[in-house]
Amino acid sequence: MIKHIVMWQLKDHAEGADRAANAQKMKALLDDCAGIVPGMGKFEVAIAQPGLECTYDVVLYSEFESAASLDAYQNHSQHVALKPFVAAVRSARQCMDYEVK
Repeated sequence: MIKHIVMWQLKDHAEGADRAANAQKMKALLDDCAGIVPGMGKFEVAIAQPGLECTYDVVLYSEFESAASLDAYQNHSQHVALKPFVAAVRSARQCMDYEVK
């Protein structure tokens, strides 16, 4: 199994909206990607919550049965379509993929 974790810091203002609105839109776009390819397991998107420690604004935790299923997700047209919005609103991104046996 491959675990795919991505975290984004968002700009204070971008694409005509503030950080909170862009976080909500980004979450909705990512949530719509759940289950779009075979081999995709857990797919969880969360937004930073006041009162809880966080250094990033949006996080994606996902699991894939293989590197091939992760690659299929990365290249799926629905996932590719959201990348321009994410690139426009983010100020930083961190990602880690790792295999669990």
